[in-house]
Amino acid sequence: MSKSSKGQKAHQSSSRFKQSCSEKMSRRSLTLLKNLARSANGSAIQTRSVTYMPRPGDGAPRAVTLIPGDGIGPLVTNAVEQVMEAMHAPIYFEKYDVHGEMSRMPPEVMESIRKNKVCLKGGLKTPVGGGVSSLNVQLRKELDLFASLVNCFNLPGLPTRHENVDIVVIRENTEGEYAGLEHEVVPGVVESLKVITKFCSERIAKYAFEYAYLNNRKKVTAVHKANIMKLADGLFLESCREVAKKYPSITYNEIIVDNCCMQLVAKPEQFDVMVTPNLYGNLVANTAAGIAGGTGVMPGGNVGADHAVFEQGASAGNVGKDKIVRENKANPVALLLSSAMMLRHLQFPSFADRLETAVKRVISEGKCRTKDLGGQSTTQEVVDAVIANLE
Repeated sequence: MSKSSKGQKAHQSSSRFKQSCSEKMSRRSLTLLKNLARSANGSAIQTRSVTYMPRPGDGAPRAVTLIPGDGIGPLVTNAVEQVMEAMHAPIYFEKYDVHGEMSRMPPEVMESIRKNKVCLKGGLKTPVGGGVSSLNVQLRKELDLFASLVNCFNLPGLPTRHENVDIVVIRENTEGEYAGLEHEVVPGVVESLKVITKFCSERIAKYAFEYAYLNNRKKVTAVHKANIMKLADGLFLESCREVAKKYPSITYNEIIVDNCCMQLVAKPEQFDVMVTPNLYGNLVANTAAGIAGGTGVMPGGNVGADHAVFEQGASAGNVGKDKIVRENKANPVALLLSSAMMLRHLQFPSFADRLETAVKRVISEGKCRTKDLGGQSTTQEVVDAVIANLE
């Protein structure tokens, strides 16, 4: 065979090999593209969760007691009303004019909450000093709203010092330093009693572990000062330990409150669910809220066996400054997210998802933000943006 014939055959063989490789590459590319298309389609399909099957009659509109409150309260509650109307949410509000300087919650308001079982409220200003007791505390005690829940988490698109923060603070709401048992022993000497009971401690511990179990949370941390208040906080810890034994799949640990505050500002991502007595919970929740993005974006609520009251999660700033009210620049995000919690509580999960998704989109886009989040938008501009992002 001549050299030229051998060269031609080699060239032909090389060409066939290249063609074969090219065909294989094409088939692989086609397969990859098909798989990507399936994945994309699958993602599109998975945007809707497994369907929620309501019971007959669950779509009937529900009455919710609404307390606009003081300061920024009327602004942010009005924001919720507008969004609910835009969504055609199956709720309607019974609105009552209540203010923090009142000596007691009006009977008709309490009757409405007891009837409706659910309340949404703005901040109620609590006078500092003097003889007027807090209406917030009155409400919790009269309705036995023993658990306060504040969810402090990073919102996508909102820069913060720490990432991966997702903390739920569950606080005992009816006793401790908030029992209101104070008296003047002699002029110049005041005695304030801190009351801790086994019943209330066990009840809040059970709620915290039940919450962790139902929400696939992995750890519960009890916050205390039992190294100093050995009997009172010791009883709280003893109750938490007993309940923890019934939930072996959930990690349980304990932390002294002062160390807890230091750990929160240094490494907040280590915490998951935190269960606390009354006063510590207020401090811890506000600290966690400040770390995760500010009090203006953290949702929360108070719940008991029969009733629930939803409000801005962190109490700091829930009434706001007069200037914010005058300029209509109150941040409605916290109460909007609390309203999403309320909708889930009322068994309207798809409305809750729509609201929460719209709020997160507005935050992520960063075009409409109030001053506390680094923007200059008004309350109404944020509301309009949320409504525009509703699906």
